[in-house]
Amino acid sequence: MIENAPCGYITLRADTRIEHVNRTFLAWTGHDADAMLGKRFSDFLTFPGRIYFETHIAPLLRMQGFFNEFAIDMLTAAGDPLQIIANANERRDPNGNALGIRIALIKATDRRRYETELLSAKDLAVTAEKATQEVLRLENETSRFREQFIAVLGHDLRNPLASISAGARILDRTVQSEQEHRVTAMLQSTVMSAMIDNVLDFARGRLGGGITLRRDPRKPLQPELEQVVDELRMGSPGREILADFAIDRPVDCDRTRVGQLLSNLLGNALTHGTSNQPIVVHAETHGGSFELWVANAGEPIPEAAMEKLFEPFFRAEARASRQGLGLGLYIASQIAKAHDGSLTVSSSPKETRFTFTMPSE
Repeated sequence: MIENAPCGYITLRADTRIEHVNRTFLAWTGHDADAMLGKRFSDFLTFPGRIYFETHIAPLLRMQGFFNEFAIDMLTAAGDPLQIIANANERRDPNGNALGIRIALIKATDRRRYETELLSAKDLAVTAEKATQEVLRLENETSRFREQFIAVLGHDLRNPLASISAGARILDRTVQSEQEHRVTAMLQSTVMSAMIDNVLDFARGRLGGGITLRRDPRKPLQPELEQVVDELRMGSPGREILADFAIDRPVDCDRTRVGQLLSNLLGNALTHGTSNQPIVVHAETHGGSFELWVANAGEPIPEAAMEKLFEPFFRAEARASRQGLGLGLYIASQIAKAHDGSLTVSSSPKETRFTFTMPSE
């Protein structure tokens, strides 16, 4: 049983010279029994293993009589190291004198490899965690600086834009032709002003207390929506915008904010919709709710983009002249949220439709 045991087995004399080696160990190492018998056990260890055995294992065996599960590298007949896990105990006579040492050996090649792989995996995990933390730190820092920059940008541009708008109103009093009136009206339109409004609203939403509302159900909503449609028609004379409003009861909302929401949705439709197909705007009250939707023809929105549409600074592909900051849909969604409503999107090869719903009372 000992000769062909699933582990190696070596017995040593009291002077640590080899007395017996089983066949299992000989098969592992390629040594001949005759070449090992009578030689010191340390002769078959690697140089580091020899130092470890002589200075650590042998003295402890002498002191306590056993040493369990120590790792050591032995040499094969070819001179290659063989990784071993060993258990040793010392045989003694009644007077405590050493008679010999018995050593059971298990090949630890696989175990050592697993341990090395585990350590490598641990190191990789630690490195990956540190990298992730660094990325998160940089993203948070970038986001903070970007939001601060946006807030400063919006406030710094507000005054010069107000001056441009005032100058356009003065010019409008002196122009003669219809074309000149259209130009001055475009100067006062929401093309640049809407962008600054979006910037400021973003700053309020992210750095302040959120978008504020001034609800007033006594004032009609439809004229505000019609004005937004007229302004965007004037700013895009080559595009067709069809409007259908059926608002037959008061809506408890901030008219200006709902108009801003419509302006952002219409601007998005003008940017991404097919230019030779009309954009349709519809608003109605029914039951206890108000619904507003904007639909345009064109390529459907990809699934990957659908998940990010209402995130700040997300921009799908657009014509260079139509590129914005990527805040329009985000601000629209925040306005919907402030009204206890929702802004949803559906997109198919037939049409893309954004729908805003909210309680009307």
